[in-house]
Amino acid sequence: MVRTPLTEEQRDRGRALGQILRAARGPRGAAAVAHEAGISIDTLRKIERGAIAAPAFFTVAALARVLDLDLTDLAGTLQPFDERRTA
Repeated sequence: MVRTPLTEEQRDRGRALGQILRAARGPRGAAAVAHEAGISIDTLRKIERGAIAAPAFFTVAALARVLDLDLTDLAGTLQPFDERRTA
């Protein structure tokens, strides 16, 4: 399968998502959060550093649940990146 390359805005949004998730995790260990969310620690680390710029919705939803983040608020925080792309 060939994937369309990500735009700079999409990469920026992925990095912003990673920063938000890392901040929400705080002092909790990455392994514990990944386990609770049902993902691998490697996946969590890649998302947190922006290497996975567009993680699957259910992955983000699981992380939001574990980190007690509201998905609507999270989407709103990342909305400016989508607006830049359409402007």
